[in-house]
Amino acid sequence: MTEQEKMLSGLQYDPGDPELTAMRRKARDLCFRFNNTHPGNFEEMTRLLEELFPYFGEGSWFQPPIRLDYGCFLRIGKNTSANYNFTALDCGWIIIGDNVLFGPNCTLAAPMHPLHPQERTQISSEGSVLQPEYSKPIHIGNDCWLAANVTVCGGVTIGDGCVIGAGSVVTHDIPAYSLAAGVPCRLIREITDKDRIMPIL
Repeated sequence: MTEQEKMLSGLQYDPGDPELTAMRRKARDLCFRFNNTHPGNFEEMTRLLEELFPYFGEGSWFQPPIRLDYGCFLRIGKNTSANYNFTALDCGWIIIGDNVLFGPNCTLAAPMHPLHPQERTQISSEGSVLQPEYSKPIHIGNDCWLAANVTVCGGVTIGDGCVIGAGSVVTHDIPAYSLAAGVPCRLIREITDKDRIMPIL
């Protein structure tokens, strides 16, 4: 089993693996080029986004700057948008639905590290330093809004139609059509038709 296969299976893997290191360097190079493209050069920005995200839904757009580990382990639905400083540590699958809105400074973090300090940093028989990690996937349903400065931790599923309040740290699953906020993020209440402020189009 390769280190990439271990990584995507949620098993402990070596992030210093040469193949994974090369993939991260490629993603960071593409991010750098995207983040530094003139905002008037929409065609080049679109091309770079499509190269970064093989699974990028029609009508979706991410505002630079963005930061990614790999990019290829995100699946992004249709009409999804992210404001400035979107960060995705996608060493595990991150699945994002249709019509999702990310406020500025949102982070999706799939990596997990051992709790015990002696397991976080190890010395191999050859004398090299190893810092093993594992990953947990993240799922964000359709029609969600994650406000500014939200962090979603590995292993979390956010159901369809949710709103996550600004500054929240989401460590547990959030059921569909919920308003949730806080550190750690907690369910506040269900979102219902009483929350409508505009007529149905």
